[in-house]
Amino acid sequence: MAARGLLARRGPGYLAAGWAVPGPGYLAAGWAVPGPGCLAAGWAVPGPGCLAAGWAVPGPGYLAAGWAVPGPGCLAAGWAVPSRGYRRPGLPVDNPPPWSRLHWDWRKGLESVSRHWGLLREEALGRLRGPGGRPLRQELLEQNRVLWQAQGPGSLKYWLLSSDQEIGGRSRARLSVGSNGRTALLTGELNTEPPRDGETRYSGYCSLRSRPLKGAFDLKKYYDLSNFNTLYLRVRGDGRPWMVNISSQMYFTHQKDDLYNYFLFTQGGPYWQDVKIPFSKFFLSSRGRIQDNQHPLWLDKIHTIGFTLGDKVNGPFQLEIDFIAVCNDRAHTEEFAYEKYKRNPEV
Repeated sequence: MAARGLLARRGPGYLAAGWAVPGPGYLAAGWAVPGPGCLAAGWAVPGPGCLAAGWAVPGPGYLAAGWAVPGPGCLAAGWAVPSRGYRRPGLPVDNPPPWSRLHWDWRKGLESVSRHWGLLREEALGRLRGPGGRPLRQELLEQNRVLWQAQGPGSLKYWLLSSDQEIGGRSRARLSVGSNGRTALLTGELNTEPPRDGETRYSGYCSLRSRPLKGAFDLKKYYDLSNFNTLYLRVRGDGRPWMVNISSQMYFTHQKDDLYNYFLFTQGGPYWQDVKIPFSKFFLSSRGRIQDNQHPLWLDKIHTIGFTLGDKVNGPFQLEIDFIAVCNDRAHTEEFAYEKYKRNPEV
C-alpha cells in the first residue's frame, strides 16, 4: 500500500526519472518504505537512476552509523555538499575549470628540464667534494656560517611575506631594500581590528619567512646546523618585540604546524643590534600555543627561519636585517633550557 501511495504521489515521471518504487525485496533488505511524512519532509528513495549517475545506494550499515540521505528538501533549503577545500566567510568562490590551470610552453619546459639537470649535476659533484658541497676538513673545523646576507634587490627573493590580510585583516607589510642598498627593510602597519566575518575573533600580525630550500626537480633540502649551537642576527628595529621562528622537518604530518620560537627585543634608534640566541632557548609551539611536551630543536633538518610581529599595538613598525648567521659558542654548554615532561614517568 505504501508503494502504491508513493507511486501515486510521484506519478509516471517518477519512474522515468530513474527512481525505483520499493517492493518486498526492499523490506527484506531491512529498509523501511517511506510514507507520507517522508514525502512531506522532502525525502526521496534512490533508485537505478542514482546508480547510473555514479551514486551508491546506502545500506543498513549506513543508517546504523548515523548517516542520513539528503533529498530534494535539502536542496530546496539551500544546502550543498561540502567540498574538500575550506573557504573563509565572505570570500568569493574560486572554482575555475581544470583546463584553465594548464599552460603549455615548450620553451619554458625545456629550460626547466635543462636547469634541473644542471642542479642535479651540481649536487652530485658536491657530494663527491664532501658534506654540503664543501671539503670534509672545512665542515669539521667550521665555527660560523652565514645563512643569508642582504646584497641588493636580488637577495629579497629568498623571503616570503604574509600578514593578517590573508584572513581578512587590515595589517600591511612591505619588504624592500634599505637606504644603503645592502640591507632588507621590513616596514608596514599593524592593525588589530578583526575581520567582520562572524568567525574570526583576533587579528593583527605580520610575518617574514624564508623560502624552503629546493634542490633538483624541486626536491626538499634542509639546513644542517648540527655543528652550531647559537643563532646570530644583526638587526635594527624600532623598539617592538618580535618573535624569531624556526621550523624543522618532523616525522609525522600532524606536526607540520610545529614551530620553535624565541623573543627578539629590539632597542630602537639608529644603532645596529647584534643578537645571539642559543638554540637551547627555543621552545616548541603549535599554531601559536606553547606545548607541554617540550623537546630540543632538531638541528640537522632546519626548514625555514622567520620573524613575526604580533604585539597587539596598532601603528607602524620597522625591522631592518643585515645578515643571519649561526656560530658555535664554546662557552654555552646548555642542552635544553626547559623542563621535559614524561607522559609515563618511571617509578
